Amino acid sequence: MWYNNKTVTRTYTSKDSQNCHASISGISGWKKIKTGAADGVTNVFVILCAAKANGRPVDVYLVNNQIERATLR
Repeated sequence: MWYNNKTVTRTYTSKDSQNCHASISGISGWKKIKTGAADGVTNVFVILCAAKANGRPVDVYLVNNQIERATLR
């Protein structure tokens, strides 16, 4: 399901492979970026960090309570 025009409130990553999370306004709890493709996880995380750093909204697509896609507005 798409959630449009949201604000990234926090981002988190650790040393563990493909372990990236984000907190998005209007969506409860931390959401993990869906794993499976390292480049895909990195790309989505970069979009979410850019949104947070620059105060820009994002559209995020959640599947099974994980962020699968994101677009920077």
